[in-house]
Amino acid sequence: MALWSGRFTENVSEFTQRFGASLPVDKALYAQDIAGSKAHAAMLGSAGVIAQADADAIVGGLERVQERIEAGKFAFDINDEDIHMSVERALIADVGDAGARLHTGRSRNDQVATDTRLFAKQRCEDLMAANVALRQALVKQAEEHPDVIMPGYTHLQHAQPVLFAHHMLAYVWMLARDFERLAAARRAADASPLGAAALAGTTYPLDRQMTAASLGFSRVIPNSLDAVSDRDFLLDLSYACSVSCMHLSRLCEEIVLWSTAEFDFIELSDAFSTGSSIMPQKKNPDFAELIRGKTGRVVGDLVALLVTMKALPLAYNKDLQEDKEGAIDAAKTLEDCLVCAAGMIETMAVKPESMRAQAKKGYLAATDVADYLAKKGMPFRRAHEVVGHLVLLCEQRGCDLDDLALADFQAESDLFEADITSALDLDAIVAARTTEGGTGHAAVAEQLALAKQVLAADEAAL
Repeated sequence: MALWSGRFTENVSEFTQRFGASLPVDKALYAQDIAGSKAHAAMLGSAGVIAQADADAIVGGLERVQERIEAGKFAFDINDEDIHMSVERALIADVGDAGARLHTGRSRNDQVATDTRLFAKQRCEDLMAANVALRQALVKQAEEHPDVIMPGYTHLQHAQPVLFAHHMLAYVWMLARDFERLAAARRAADASPLGAAALAGTTYPLDRQMTAASLGFSRVIPNSLDAVSDRDFLLDLSYACSVSCMHLSRLCEEIVLWSTAEFDFIELSDAFSTGSSIMPQKKNPDFAELIRGKTGRVVGDLVALLVTMKALPLAYNKDLQEDKEGAIDAAKTLEDCLVCAAGMIETMAVKPESMRAQAKKGYLAATDVADYLAKKGMPFRRAHEVVGHLVLLCEQRGCDLDDLALADFQAESDLFEADITSALDLDAIVAARTTEGGTGHAAVAEQLALAKQVLAADEAAL
């Protein structure tokens, strides 16, 4: 019979027992469940709610249960329904009646909320560490290739030349924001619901501040109804995972493109590539594609929890059993993706010559030629039109802007002089972008220093 069987005259069917059980999912939270129970037992003994000897016996028994689980000697039974009952049954079998006193002043409602918050805090920290490792790999690539020029794109069309380091740092800043979102999710989870009981608190003189401090929570949730029914912290975690996966998907899309023969900007390490079962020449960026694909499941985890929560009345409802599986999956998936992406970035070979060759195509100097005229007094809109005519001339001749003679330029405007050739030099074009956040060497060096400063601060905060 179930924990609540005193009210019922017959047990649930085998099917509904399996259908209603959360043990296959929440057994992953055994360490958090045991930590919460130890804190609760110690508080019960300190408050005089149970005898100190019983409290000590409970703590000792819980430690032995955890040792058995971690040694692989614990048999989980689906009839226990959830991790809470698995642990409690094993505890009672170990210490007798003292174990049966553990649940005094506590409900599975505040118990599961406590377990889940402890889990979310830890997973946020794990993800923040993996985030830092990927940013370190990106920064390293930027540092090792300070002068490599590549085409920058809009609409996936050649736009203006940029430094490869500048491109890498764009992802560093995306990930820095992801770190902040994960840190915010951790702060959201960092509040103790323990002591809220089922929904209304309890008549026992519990010390909620004591259990909160014991478990490392920074504060106590002030409303017992909210304490057992809030899952905003899991939404925060799932959202942070979704945005981070979206950023990784963008990065991996570029890795896939850059590793093609058409781009030929990079070559992935063999350790992060696969072959074909039929085409012996193939070297496929499968792991970049997998990261891109796994983004969908993480976003799905977020949507599933949003829909689960959207119409729940206060306080606890069985629907909330569905809160953990998606969050566990999202965190695990993101962590794996971060680790894989870090390995890919750290080991990929950059091809500067291919990047530079492509940067010479597609009239990437056009904006600088227009700026040349604007700086000599021509309204920019008119300068834009003049350079458009020059590009059309190049298309008709099958050449690039730097192939035109001075006379060709002067046929469009007498403002052009012999120094127009300096506006067509790739290195000069890049170096001229000196504004803060620009792609010029000096600006990128300043940006790199700032990125490393933020990265060091985030690493120190872990």
